[in-house]
Amino acid sequence: MRKMLKSLLFFPSNLNKEKLQAHLTGKTIVITGASSGIGKEVACQLAYIQCHLILVARRGALLENIKNDIETQKAKVSIFQADLRNEDELANFLTFLHNQQTLDIIVNNAGLSIRRSIYESLDRFHDFTRTMAINYFAPVKIVLSTIPMLQKSKGQIINVSTINAKLAPVPFFAAYQASKSAFDVWLRSVLPELHANQIATTTIYLPLVRTPMIEPTPGYRNVPAMSQQHAAKIICKSMYTRRKKYQPWWLVFGQLASVFLTNLGDFSKKGKQNETD
Repeated sequence: MRKMLKSLLFFPSNLNKEKLQAHLTGKTIVITGASSGIGKEVACQLAYIQCHLILVARRGALLENIKNDIETQKAKVSIFQADLRNEDELANFLTFLHNQQTLDIIVNNAGLSIRRSIYESLDRFHDFTRTMAINYFAPVKIVLSTIPMLQKSKGQIINVSTINAKLAPVPFFAAYQASKSAFDVWLRSVLPELHANQIATTTIYLPLVRTPMIEPTPGYRNVPAMSQQHAAKIICKSMYTRRKKYQPWWLVFGQLASVFLTNLGDFSKKGKQNETD
């Protein structure tokens, strides 16, 4: 039953490897958050192409292992160990990017998710600053710094986002949902200007994906989730289609349901309050 539900929720993505190879040969692709999960899988799916992959993440040893595996095939790999929440490390990474001959695609994949009640965050303001740092400020700074390079190459920005950015706000995810929504709105705001200068933008609104990031949340263990291989295929496909967005077919229904359930909760609380007044 669970397998059938998963197949209905997540239609397979047909990746044309010939088109992908033709489009990416000779190009330079940056992938943030590349040491595990979706970022690592995207890099591995591009290994057969003669391109230059720049992989950045906090865990250098894992990046080194990925580099060694991928370079047994055709892709060239450069790795850069950095915590993009750290301003100095982010600045060093941007200097590294500006020393490249070309830059064609940025895959903004690095992110942080926190599920926590607001009452457990009363003395944890850093929950909000650290999610904003990696989910919003870091990608904004990277894009601002690399626009001239992307304009020269007629490049592309691919933002790996979440369906939460399209849903009504939900409890326990204030830090995560606000930070992901912030960059989503920012990118959509600058989109017309970027497109006018031939820089493509793609936003991938992913559902729950079975990655190491969701493992600490017990409630996710039995919930249908997209595989990280499937998510990586969607991202890779967007590199040659250059479509503005991807979202699951059912997201529009999810948006309506989330608004309805939120309003229902508000009415329920108001009713209870009136009973005790």
